Amino acid sequence: MKAWESWGRYPQVEQQAHTLVWRTDGLPSKDGSVLPHGLGRSYGDSCLNAGGTLLLTSGLDRFIAFDPATGVVRCEAGVSLDTILRLAAPRGWFLPVTPGTKFVTVGGAIANDVHGKNHHRGGTFGRFVRRFELLRSDGSRRVCAPDENPDWYGATIGGLGLTGLVTWAEVQLKPISNPYVLQETVPFGNLDGFLEVARASEKDYEFTMAWVDCLARGKKLGRGLLYRGNFAPPQFDGLPLAKSHLSHGVGLAVPMDMPAFCLNRLSVSAFNWLYYHRQNGKPKQRLTHYDPFFYPLDAIYAWNRIYGRRGFLQFQCVVPYSTARDALKEILERSSRGGLPSFLSVLKTFGDIPSPGWLSFPREGVTLAMDFANRGEKTWKLVEDLDRLTRQAGGAVYPAKDARMSPENFAAYFPQRERFMPYVDPSFSSSFWRRVNPVSLPFSLAAERGASAAPPPQSLLAIR
Repeated sequence: MKAWESWGRYPQVEQQAHTLVWRTDGLPSKDGSVLPHGLGRSYGDSCLNAGGTLLLTSGLDRFIAFDPATGVVRCEAGVSLDTILRLAAPRGWFLPVTPGTKFVTVGGAIANDVHGKNHHRGGTFGRFVRRFELLRSDGSRRVCAPDENPDWYGATIGGLGLTGLVTWAEVQLKPISNPYVLQETVPFGNLDGFLEVARASEKDYEFTMAWVDCLARGKKLGRGLLYRGNFAPPQFDGLPLAKSHLSHGVGLAVPMDMPAFCLNRLSVSAFNWLYYHRQNGKPKQRLTHYDPFFYPLDAIYAWNRIYGRRGFLQFQCVVPYSTARDALKEILERSSRGGLPSFLSVLKTFGDIPSPGWLSFPREGVTLAMDFANRGEKTWKLVEDLDRLTRQAGGAVYPAKDARMSPENFAAYFPQRERFMPYVDPSFSSSFWRRVNPVSLPFSLAAERGASAAPPPQSLLAIR
């Protein structure tokens, strides 16, 4: 057993690890439960398995096939999005959906059904997964696709790595003319300003997201900067290729755990004021390489150290448009007066494009992500209050970012939970899953045979 932590550095758990090397190998025989683990960029405990074993997929890092004419790539589950971009972008292809870091494996992108800045146009990553192979603890293998084992396909996309091990996947990429993005930065004065400019931007811009000054109050509550953009048209093809971020940043790094006092209301407030006012209240346009547009934090190695050794909790919710204005206003006000400033806060909109994944987080509405330094009980109380406001608004919280969701809230956020549970592999589990499911339905033999999930049986068994 060794100590492990997620990207949020909370919690820290003791667990074993087993490195996978060949996709043709079977799963190792281990006492207790197992869980696939890629690059560990989940913020909470969905990528941890306290007391159990992690199946490290970093060794499954090979390409199987790539068609430069169609943009279809087949690779092992441990291949990172960064590696795909290094292969595909110079050949005119890009990821159809990408999260805010490229240091995520394909298996992790499937397990969390990641989203990006273009949900209103593209939906989630899972929509572009053509097929994958799922290896179960009983040794069985099944290819899953929308028209082949569709229930296993829906359960595994967004299924948090609990249905088995994805060994390889086939993904459809999107064409681009060059590696540049035409970006425009638009200041907005408050939350109403964001809702107006964000919805208006969806028609003409494929990518939108906003930085929010979490400490602004009164008439300035929710002020920030909206970033919107499209890939540059062919007339920019002749420009010299700009340098992208290196595999672990571009020379910038946080060399040590920062002292807790560095992130306080005064320092965050000063940073927010300077960051917001650098625009001088006017929209600005520029041409940029895709790296700083999609992955600004990847330029700083180990940026999570700025929160200190105790780490941080990220709260990311989505609320429907019908309740978004009031709910987000209350969430921002509660955060602002809580004495725990969020160093990084982001607003985005989600469209009405459904995901194939049963437990996928995105749904139509507005999503807000906030990072809070872990200050113990004070932080927990704040985030629990934000959870309560989210649930009252009919929203949901993102499992990939969570470290303290209650079973009751999980069931409310994800009504397809009972449909999903029979597809959980009996040997697979995670710290997150045991927390939100202190008791679990027995594994369904009907589901194991590929049939549709039967109604849940009455008896309950504890998860091992």
